[in-house]
Order: sequence, then C-alpha cells, then structure tokens
Amino acid sequence: MVDQDGLPVKLLITPGQASDKTVAPLLLDALPPGTVVADRGYDSMALVERVRDRGGIAHIPTQSRVRVQRSVPQDLYRQRNLVERFFSRIKEARGIATRYDKRADNYLAAIKLFSVRLWLKRYESTA
Repeated sequence: MVDQDGLPVKLLITPGQASDKTVAPLLLDALPPGTVVADRGYDSMALVERVRDRGGIAHIPTQSRVRVQRSVPQDLYRQRNLVERFFSRIKEARGIATRYDKRADNYLAAIKLFSVRLWLKRYESTA
C-alpha cells in the first residue's frame, strides 16, 4: 500500500498462489477512513462494503465478467499507477528483483529497508 506520493505505507507478503485480496482487509484496517483506489484485481463487494462501513469511498472497477459494472473516474483510477511505480523502484535492488532471499521474513526486511531509503530520499529533496 502506498500513499498519494507513491511512498510505501504498509507492506505485506502473500504466498505466490494466494490472491492479493486475501490480505486486503489487513491493509484497509491500517488506513484511516478515506478514498481507496485499487485495480480490478481487488474487485470484491466485501472489500467495497468494508471501505464504506469504515466511512470511506472505494474506487475499484469491476471485472468484465461481472453483470453490474461500477465505474471509476479516469483521473482517479490513474493514481493506482503509483503502486506499479513503487514496484518498479524496489526492483532497482537486484536482490529484491531476483528474490535472492529465500525466506519470506528476510525478503520482506529487504523491501522495508529499500522503502526506508525511498522515504529518506523524499525527505532529503524537500529539506
């Protein structure tokens, strides 16, 4: 999960065979109520209702196979690209891109260290 500037806020790792939707509730619980933008992979009425119950607004488009379609404003939906850009940035670290660490806790620690580097770089440029 990233903030409006594309900086990581919450990091979780899922097993390779698991859908990202399985940990989405944990990510949502870490957020204050507000606007949530996600891609079609997170299309679930349970997630949309969870965001709504917490006082937020979910902007998650429906998958094409769903009969009732939800629309999302294009300018808002483009913000989901911030997550993709974060993934591109962490892959600058060769060990992360190639999944050099075999244990999940070591891999997550490497991602967190690189995330700290991104935060520090942001603060250096604003100071």
